[in-house]
Amino acid sequence: MLFDVGHPAQVHLFRNAIRELGERGHETFVTSREKEVTNELLEAYGIDHVSLSRRGDSTLSLVWETLTREVRLLSFARRFGPDVLVSRLGPVPAHVSALLGCRHVVVSDTYVDRPFIRRIHQSVTLPFVDTICVPDSFELPIADEKRRPLDFQELAYLHPAYFEPDRDVLAANDIDPGDPYFVVRVSGWDAYHDAGHAGLGPATVRRLIERLKEHGAVYISAEGDLPSDLERHRLTIPPADIHHVLYYADLYVGDSGTMSTEAAVLGTPAIRTNTMVGEDDEHVFRALEDRYDLLRSYADADRALEAVEEILSFGIDCIDWQQRRERLLAEQPDVTDRIVETILESASDPRESRP
Repeated sequence: MLFDVGHPAQVHLFRNAIRELGERGHETFVTSREKEVTNELLEAYGIDHVSLSRRGDSTLSLVWETLTREVRLLSFARRFGPDVLVSRLGPVPAHVSALLGCRHVVVSDTYVDRPFIRRIHQSVTLPFVDTICVPDSFELPIADEKRRPLDFQELAYLHPAYFEPDRDVLAANDIDPGDPYFVVRVSGWDAYHDAGHAGLGPATVRRLIERLKEHGAVYISAEGDLPSDLERHRLTIPPADIHHVLYYADLYVGDSGTMSTEAAVLGTPAIRTNTMVGEDDEHVFRALEDRYDLLRSYADADRALEAVEEILSFGIDCIDWQQRRERLLAEQPDVTDRIVETILESASDPRESRP
């Protein structure tokens, strides 16, 4: 089984499936991409991998990276000879799986809300997909027999079966576990599905910090550079430790879809704000807010700040938030188990037998 991983969140998504497949006697390997802390996480978890490319920083360099990565992935995959290539939905693994004649299993929960970009992306990927695990509400132009429903994909690594919070991790990173603290997430907003959208700006982050620091320490998790006055709040920890920090935080506020969901499924009060929020918001965000009351989402940053004020004013009942999390866990399946079974199902269904 060959896993193609291009983002830190994908390391978390697949790492337990990789371990489980290995324990069952299946050979696995990972091809990776130098983006943020992707390779650092793979090394922290002891996952064998080879890096094929570095993320470009311009449109031209991204096109060149895609072409280079496709050639390199094809070359490596021919030597490895996988029965199944597993990835997020993307043109490179889709094309390589078709050229190799191996099965292609996709696990995806990213919705592109720009119709033109969405149509292009789907047209160069979906025809080459054999099985796709997606939230049940996703509308995709693909046959029903190729779909497998899979919501709350962050549970692949944050379910109690796979994650045990450790206060000692906080102390090791100079965070006092006995004092209140808050996590603020500022994303880069440079992925293809982020086109035309924005998240937290420096001015809003400053207002947020001014309010939060009255109640505890504030740590900023940021993908890129920060203004000098905000840099001193940057969270500097090993990437593999972030979920321990999120679990024990008193409140999370951020513009990242992934980290907002992670905080919510951990039972940490979570507020998400970016311009993607709206009537067409992804199912996972709507369910976390409407069904489980674990997340609040706002397109308007001022409304998000008001929500912060409200939570701080009423106080945070940690037991109540953990009970909400327990309800979510009780109602959702083991995501890693679903991924593993889907991969093995695909591996036992050779391409030649498909109609």
